[in-house]
Amino acid sequence: MPDSILYTEECFVVLQEDQPEQFLSLEELQEKLKGILLSHQEDLPPDLAKFANIQEQVQHLIDTACEFHVGSGQYLQWYVTRLEK
Repeated sequence: MPDSILYTEECFVVLQEDQPEQFLSLEELQEKLKGILLSHQEDLPPDLAKFANIQEQVQHLIDTACEFHVGSGQYLQWYVTRLEK
C-alpha cells in the first residue's frame, strides 16, 4: 500500500519563463493562480470557464493540470515536491 505522504501537497516548484524556479506553499500557489486567472477571465479555456467562481477554477487547475499558458510564449508550470531536511 502506498505511503499517504505521496498524496500530500505541501510544496510546489513553480516555473515561469525568464524567472528562476520558486518553491511555493499550496496557499501561495493558489494566490498566484488566482491573480493570473483574474487577468484572463475573458479568454479562459472551456474547462475552466464552466466554473462559477475563481476559487473553483484555481482548485480545478491544481487538481487536474500542471501548466497554464499565460500568453504567447508565456507559461506557468507547477509540480508537487517534497523538501526533506
